Amino acid sequence: MNYRHIYHAGNFADVLKHAVLANVIRYFQRKDAAFRILDTHAGIGQYDLSSGEAEKTGEWRDGIGRLLAADLPGDVAALLQPYLDCVRALNPDGGVKTYPGSPRLARMLMRKQDRLSLMELHPDDYETLHVAFDGDYQVRATHLDGWLALAAHLPPKERRGIVLVDPPFEEPGEFDRLADGLAKAHRRFATGTYLLWYPIKNGAPVSAFHQTLKDLAIPKILCAELSVRSDRDTGLAGSGLVVVNPPYTLARELDILLPYLKTCLAQDRFARASRFWIAGESAHEKEDGR
Repeated sequence: MNYRHIYHAGNFADVLKHAVLANVIRYFQRKDAAFRILDTHAGIGQYDLSSGEAEKTGEWRDGIGRLLAADLPGDVAALLQPYLDCVRALNPDGGVKTYPGSPRLARMLMRKQDRLSLMELHPDDYETLHVAFDGDYQVRATHLDGWLALAAHLPPKERRGIVLVDPPFEEPGEFDRLADGLAKAHRRFATGTYLLWYPIKNGAPVSAFHQTLKDLAIPKILCAELSVRSDRDTGLAGSGLVVVNPPYTLARELDILLPYLKTCLAQDRFARASRFWIAGESAHEKEDGR
């Protein structure tokens, strides 16, 4: 699949990914010690949802658009607050015309002692990203293949870190590269928290990917999946987020968040959501909404 992000910014997959990322960042900030966020496939930083590309698909309307229009239950609202506060801050007149990619979201949530490393290989996207953060001493954008960054930029000097790996899945073998990249990165930085995004669509080797991750013998790997429609048709039906070394609060937070997102963002009756352990805790647990 081709996942050039401007066409998909703010969709249901972004909602899950960015809501979790925001809460992981907030968890890290419970300690005063600095940490680094490494985004291996950063994109352009933020997205204009009124652009021709975004309007062509309109996917944000069934993602962040629905969420902002919803009357959120109190416990869900509390979990989504760090994420949604950032979206609203970029859209002070209401609605949503500007959407924060993970670089902008992370930057908005960072404290003065935290740092952000952004990798982007596409030359035009890198130039846009570089300009967006030029002069910001807490952010460094690098024109580099994100897969190489997992070796070159780990461990961070802060020795605390969040690594987001969100590849475009434009080439065959990306699931294998994702697992291999994690294995190499974990050997260099075993205490880091890793967030690995992947698509759920007809024919995607998700079960084999999970088994490969399990075979890595990493002690704790949590997974969240959200599908908004049947995967019998072509196109993106859902997405997953693997979290290695998750905050101890995250599983419980997902138990609250996922059932609501399934209901709010469903596009047909086959929508589903699950939270389960690939390794550690209860690795056999895999139930809808848990």
